[in-house]
Amino acid sequence: MTTRYESLISQVTKPARYTGGELNSIVKDWDAHELRVALAYPDLYDLGMSNLGLSLLYDIVNRRLDALAERVFSPWTDLEALLREHEEPLRSLETKHALNEFDILGITLQFEACYTNVLNMLDLGGIAIRTEDRADDETIVIAGGSGALSPEPLAPFIDAFALGEGEEVIREICDAVAAWKREGGGPRHELHRRLARVEGVYVPSLYDVSYQDDGLIAEVTPNDDAAPGRVTRRVLQQLEPTLTKPIVPNMEVVHDRATVEIQRGCTQGCRFCQAGMIYRPTRERSVEEVVQAAGELLANTGYDELSLMSLSTTDHREIAPMVNALMDAYGDRGLKISIPSTRVDSFSVDIADAVARGKKHTLTVAPEAGSQRLRNTINKLVSEEDIFTAAENAFAGGWTSIKMYFMVGQPTETDHDVEEIVRIATEVKRIGRQHVGKRARVRVSTSNFIPKAHTPYQWVAQCDAETLSRRHQLLRDGCRRAGVQFTWEDPEKSLLEAVLSRGDRRVAHVIETAWRNGAKFDAWSELHDWEIWQAAFDQHELEPTFYAHRYRELWETLPWAHIHGGTEPSYLRGEWLKTLEEELTLDCKRDPCNVCGMQNLQVDCQMKIQDLIQMKTTGDTTQQERLMQERERLMITLNPVEAAAPLIPVVTNAGVAG
Repeated sequence: MTTRYESLISQVTKPARYTGGELNSIVKDWDAHELRVALAYPDLYDLGMSNLGLSLLYDIVNRRLDALAERVFSPWTDLEALLREHEEPLRSLETKHALNEFDILGITLQFEACYTNVLNMLDLGGIAIRTEDRADDETIVIAGGSGALSPEPLAPFIDAFALGEGEEVIREICDAVAAWKREGGGPRHELHRRLARVEGVYVPSLYDVSYQDDGLIAEVTPNDDAAPGRVTRRVLQQLEPTLTKPIVPNMEVVHDRATVEIQRGCTQGCRFCQAGMIYRPTRERSVEEVVQAAGELLANTGYDELSLMSLSTTDHREIAPMVNALMDAYGDRGLKISIPSTRVDSFSVDIADAVARGKKHTLTVAPEAGSQRLRNTINKLVSEEDIFTAAENAFAGGWTSIKMYFMVGQPTETDHDVEEIVRIATEVKRIGRQHVGKRARVRVSTSNFIPKAHTPYQWVAQCDAETLSRRHQLLRDGCRRAGVQFTWEDPEKSLLEAVLSRGDRRVAHVIETAWRNGAKFDAWSELHDWEIWQAAFDQHELEPTFYAHRYRELWETLPWAHIHGGTEPSYLRGEWLKTLEEELTLDCKRDPCNVCGMQNLQVDCQMKIQDLIQMKTTGDTTQQERLMQERERLMITLNPVEAAAPLIPVVTNAGVAG
């Protein structure tokens, strides 16, 4: 550690974020390893140390004999100010080397609001912001995580994106960079070409983007024979062994407990959920593997709380015997089990009861929508009876508080759908009072719908801020009358997320300008400043509503059209069609396969489009004529399922138009 760096760390609010030296951290001899990798999480240590993906990559790289991996997180504003004042670079936790001394900087992209932090870390670490400005031997910048599947807004800043699951691709990237170094290096472009030949790696510099006069993308084409026309995300056929010796933070972090990933992927098919689409298929760990891993984890970390992690934990086929086996094996040691994601049904309440073991406070469920119509539309396989029965069983079983997650601004949503949230919450509160009296607490927490790439809703418009604010007011008033707590998200932050989640390369200029003007930690309310972003959009003559509030035609070339997330576009179009018909797609984990990535859904497109016109029309003859013309054009130019998908409808307060 340099004396100056140590001195600066000692002056900040939470030095433990930057000191390293935690239990199970790995410090390898810098000079004895030819490949040096810095793994970055572009947010605070408090959040990044709860990220399982970062821990997995750290373990994988450090198991190599030729490589070392160290960690770095975004510094909070106090340390950043000191670093800039004293012209000191951002350094790794393990050996305090500056970021520009590493061969690879691997960045995890979990959410869009961290993009300015990415640029800030590069700059603080002494790495040129843009790929084109980096020297041949300068640090190679790789980005992975869910954000890498919509890479264009960060394309000028990232040498290569690792798409999909990282366990295998990180090894192959390390192999490619190590071989390039052993051969004496050379032009950076040649390393880009090598990386592009790794399955699942997208190298933006090897692709050109052209635009039409109206601002839409004309095409994305490779400019080098090393670059494939479409890059497909990596998928593990079988989960690798559980990480049982993770780093134990020196300070409290967001998820301060041991974690076992009991399954990966989710096939419930919620149409708004990007994770459910891009992490398919579902792969489960056995009860025996989980129990053994849990024992090793508890011994290696000293934790007494274990999180059974997955996108939908209670969907694991053996979740009940798993919980019982864990409690039988480690219950007498005081083991506490947490289940981060709970379905809205009685079985999930029973599982929650089993892990609570008498300590019952808040049960969290996610109905997502208030009306049954809207739940059917978004394919949330939950009925009103499920919600009320779960509440009945929970309060009768000793729970005193229920927290319910809903989403506002979803496609086809009306004011009535929002008012139904209040009705549901009011009834849950009534059920609670019947069982636990005045101790009953009900909290409604809402997020704003963000249309995401690689989902059936990638073509739709985000609800505008005015409408979101009005619907938040409906919920505030209704929940206050019912004695229900209510929390919500800022519409402006949601607008930024929508722009960054579906932006093209032109948005990169906006990101850089916003960062240079002070934007950072945009997920943090105390630091987010929309005026900085609006000024950046104005400077580059881009309109955020073009990206957030515009409905895309189903044949438009999307900024991520050359990135294959795993589910075929034809399947996503079919799911959008089912949205308009309020038709459910059953979970293929228990029901027949939905062929999401193998072939097109077979539909009678002419009948379905005519039915939609009859059902959805507002009586506007011009609108009806336009839809019929589009039906004819689609029937000729697209395959059956694509032809079946009508134009995106306009959502009004009265309902769905067109």
